[in-house]
Amino acid sequence: MDGVDAWLQAIAASPWALLGMAVLVFADAFLVVIPGEAAVTAFGAVAVEHGALPLASVVLVAAAAAFAGDLCCYLVGRTVGVERWAWMRGPRVRAALHAARGRLERNAAVVLFTARFVPFARLAVNLTAGAARVSAPRYLGVAGLAALAWAAYQAVIGAVIAAVVPGGPVVAVVVSVVVAVAIGLGIDLALARRARRRETARG
Repeated sequence: MDGVDAWLQAIAASPWALLGMAVLVFADAFLVVIPGEAAVTAFGAVAVEHGALPLASVVLVAAAAAFAGDLCCYLVGRTVGVERWAWMRGPRVRAALHAARGRLERNAAVVLFTARFVPFARLAVNLTAGAARVSAPRYLGVAGLAALAWAAYQAVIGAVIAAVVPGGPVVAVVVSVVVAVAIGLGIDLALARRARRRETARG
């Protein structure tokens, strides 16, 4: 445990620490298997436990990386569309893009904001926002605010757990990541159940 603690402390003290987190968060905008949320939560915990990284820096860097990733997805949708590549034409992706388009037509601001907190939905919504030509000023404002709120939310989860859970930084990081993943899965399940209820009501 002491060896892992020393390793975490070395990571926190590294000048490349925040850059590594930013790369994971940026990639998470495109690849839902990348643990962007977990990385921000873990760094929030490390910031409180070791103090080498200011929590505000974790939030701001994560927010900038999230915004950049979402903006790239928007630009892909705007310039390439949502049918160019084979993976875009898969049944699950097509269903997600169709649902995202319908929600964007009804309430673009709310959908753009909330999608940042749901891994697969954020990809579909940002691609569709670009393809649907949601105005750039409107998109940039909402996406920037959503990225900041998401980064603060993820980092604060780690910080709070590190402050209240005994056992040192290793335990804090592990517990905070588990909690972040559990919250994400809970949101996914809740949205899936809501979608099924809507389909049943329509049928």
